[in-house]
Amino acid sequence: MEFKNQTIITEFILVGLTSSPELQTLLFVVFTVAYAVAVAGNFFLIFTICTCRKLHTPMYFLLINLSIINVFSISVTTPKLIQTLLTQRKTISFYGCITQVYLILWTLVTEILLLTFMAFDRYVAICHPLQYTIIMKKEVCILIIIGVWVTGMVNSAVHTRLLSQLSFCSSNVINHFFCDWPPIINLSCSDTSLNETMAFVADLIFGICSCGLTLTSYWFIMRAIFQIRSTEGKKKAFSTCSSHLIVVCFYFSAVIYTYIRPSSAFTLNKDKMVSLLYTVVPPVVNPFIYSLRNKEVKEALKKLTLKGRVP
Repeated sequence: MEFKNQTIITEFILVGLTSSPELQTLLFVVFTVAYAVAVAGNFFLIFTICTCRKLHTPMYFLLINLSIINVFSISVTTPKLIQTLLTQRKTISFYGCITQVYLILWTLVTEILLLTFMAFDRYVAICHPLQYTIIMKKEVCILIIIGVWVTGMVNSAVHTRLLSQLSFCSSNVINHFFCDWPPIINLSCSDTSLNETMAFVADLIFGICSCGLTLTSYWFIMRAIFQIRSTEGKKKAFSTCSSHLIVVCFYFSAVIYTYIRPSSAFTLNKDKMVSLLYTVVPPVVNPFIYSLRNKEVKEALKKLTLKGRVP
């Protein structure tokens, strides 16, 4: 992508999470451990799914891609945050900042779309079990994943292209711990109406519509579960989608709060705390949610553990 930047600012300063030296030391340890746990947990979940034939199903194929996105998303923001906490070097170049915006928007939209299709997968599995292998066949899943990643990439390219054309002629201080779209828009001294219009369109398509489709899928799922007569059958059906429902509620609420608001409503001190809920927390907790609450994954993990103990 070729940028034609009109700005006199060549770098930005990231305020970070705190200015307290004691808290910075504590946060350095916390985020270093969180990053290590997230990367290790997601790669271990990917390895478990890939090595267990029983888990070679559409649901777990989508889960592999979710883990890849989780590693990708936390790697966009957390290493820079860790470096800032360790070295106190808070500057980031203009193009480095634009690149970070591009990557974070890419992961956000990709994850939102993927979570929506995962909800659809659970809908088909529970509401149309006899047609599941036909609807969610291998070719369909591959096309879905390609479409999800490419859509996220194109959307991000549009927003960062428009962002790179803005002028920044006053403050270069970003009240955040990474280069996010809302605080950068607030710093611009040029007309941002086109940026905000395109953001509104993206919010409508990827935020509201995806959330609506996900909730619709779960409405049909819940209706089907309540029609099951046996208590055991209800528990089994609900267990297949409860983990995903927890992740969806957690992730969508944080993203919608952060992005689907007018720029005048942004409260950056609060927003950078909320942004931790979709950039750092999901990659850390998702492997545990999908493994500890999933019987098939727990059985696969036990088999891997037992194999590791065999001399």
